[in-house]
Amino acid sequence: MRIPTIDIASFAHGSSAERAAVASQIDAAARQIGFMQITGHGIPDAVVAALAQGMDDFFGLPLRQKEAWRPSAVEINRGYTSPLSERLSYSAGVASAADLFEAFNVGSAHTDFPGLTLDPIAYPDNLWPTDCPSFQAAVQQWFRHAGAVAREMTRIFEVALGLPAHYFAPFQDHSLDVLRLNHYAMLPEVTRVEQDQMGMGAHTDFGIVTVLWADAVSPGLQVLTAEGHWIDAIPQPGALLINLGDMMARWTNDHWLSSMHRVVPPVDGQGQVVRRRSAAFFHDGNADAVITCLPSCSDAARPPRYPAITVAEHIRQKLAGSRALHINDAADKEAARILAAKTALNAC
Repeated sequence: MRIPTIDIASFAHGSSAERAAVASQIDAAARQIGFMQITGHGIPDAVVAALAQGMDDFFGLPLRQKEAWRPSAVEINRGYTSPLSERLSYSAGVASAADLFEAFNVGSAHTDFPGLTLDPIAYPDNLWPTDCPSFQAAVQQWFRHAGAVAREMTRIFEVALGLPAHYFAPFQDHSLDVLRLNHYAMLPEVTRVEQDQMGMGAHTDFGIVTVLWADAVSPGLQVLTAEGHWIDAIPQPGALLINLGDMMARWTNDHWLSSMHRVVPPVDGQGQVVRRRSAAFFHDGNADAVITCLPSCSDAARPPRYPAITVAEHIRQKLAGSRALHINDAADKEAARILAAKTALNAC
């Protein structure tokens, strides 16, 4: 199994046959592994370079300055996350050592949608570091471009699933979009990586689709295949990684996969973590959207596997695991996959 690379450029302005060919490739990747690399996404190199520079400028600040931009509560998914403060595998129902990454989150705010009364906890205001002038403009620019790619992917999904045009629009017109900027590096006082410690623990993404830019560092991002093997997902030059989230798996009754993935600490010969950066844009859907199985994805022989749930409630369960460090007891299936893969690895 490998991560397929798909050129989506012809979907926007191509013929019906070209659009169908792109959608067919997306469908195959979504069924087989839930991960893909895309080219032809249209994001200029200068936008990528500005994002990388903005991340370097912020994460290069002293820890004391960065921690000034932590949110006031774990329920507020904005601002700075310190190293060793999250355990992503908890969101998938499995205990683990603390993850090595540090991060900064921005996203959709309630003020972005005038005329709607939205929960300010689900749609909180952003925190912008005043001691890093390059950061805000670069990140906002990337947020816009990544959001456009995510919405283009949902238009391709509609064709791939045989749905009417704009089917997903009512579920995403005030989407809980979050951009998480991740930085992996060893703290000066940490001399070694603990056994089984991850840069970011095994988890699935919570929403509809994720658009990921990342450094081409190996080992790093790994994806769990249906056969229970972890494989590397190293981005090709100019490509973005795309993966499906839990909402898409629920919609399709697991016809399409919400990929389990993790980040292995990229350690050098001296046992030190090599720097790695990534920017994950999560297109999660409207907080109040109710997700149920698509009619075409269930029948008498394959009834719906998931109860109806709102996007907000599902994300609340997941964040209570990774950030509040409560094992997610609604993730039995994900936990079983992680533990089965670990057992198979130990048996080798």
